[in-house]
Amino acid sequence: MSKLQMEELEAHAGEIRSDILRMIAQAGSGHPGGSLSAIECLTYLYFHAMNIDPQNPDMPDRDRFVLSKGHAAPVLYATLAHRGFFPVADLMSLRQLGSKLQGHPDMRKVPGVEMSTGSLGTGFSTAIGMALAARLDGSDRRTFVLLGDGELDEGQVWEAAMAASHYRLGRLIAFADVNGLQIDGFTKDVMNPEPVDAKFAAFGWDVQVVDGHNFQAIHDAVEGASAQPGDRPHMIVLRTIKGHGISFMENECKWHGTAPSEEELARALEECLKGDK
Repeated sequence: MSKLQMEELEAHAGEIRSDILRMIAQAGSGHPGGSLSAIECLTYLYFHAMNIDPQNPDMPDRDRFVLSKGHAAPVLYATLAHRGFFPVADLMSLRQLGSKLQGHPDMRKVPGVEMSTGSLGTGFSTAIGMALAARLDGSDRRTFVLLGDGELDEGQVWEAAMAASHYRLGRLIAFADVNGLQIDGFTKDVMNPEPVDAKFAAFGWDVQVVDGHNFQAIHDAVEGASAQPGDRPHMIVLRTIKGHGISFMENECKWHGTAPSEEELARALEECLKGDK
């Protein structure tokens, strides 16, 4: 990836970060922590890797992305808006009565949303169905899906992982956003998912572990998975920080599902501006 491409991705990520904070503050509710930890993954996919067209969101051979951890909807909405699927101004309607931007993504209302998610584990299963459908269609399109590490508590995830391996879904690329926190505390204390990489490998997946805030690392992992011959599904374990980019939100369980106050928003946006310089 070139230096210019990296700089462009960093710029998009900065805009997305600021809008996540603004929209959640405006709504008075939402999930900032897990949205902030996934910014680099979604920015990379939507602005560099995926075959998509915001002017034709239903293009048959488009790549698919499913946000299985649907409570992180703010990062998906902000990314879609900045990619051109709908106006950026609409972001401030998050969770408002009558808004298409609900607390969890709704595929019937939001252009670019491939699956309504929120019940943890189901998005992962749906992505596997999409990958199977691509094979039946004779299409070379890729299916991407992002899970949270707290989501790995769900038994459905492991049934789905077994199915993806059994059906040899080599065009499926999954990401696990391993930030170490979930709503009730540290994942290691609630229900330890580790070792995430070894578990998916044991289910027959090709597995890579990367810094989830490093665009070059994400790029190399996706390119490596896409170029691989063979029929193993791919899991890219993203080692991330919950609340990444905002010092007082990082690694704090409180920010799983708490909106910032006006004072906290101003402080966070100030950090965003410093980070963009």
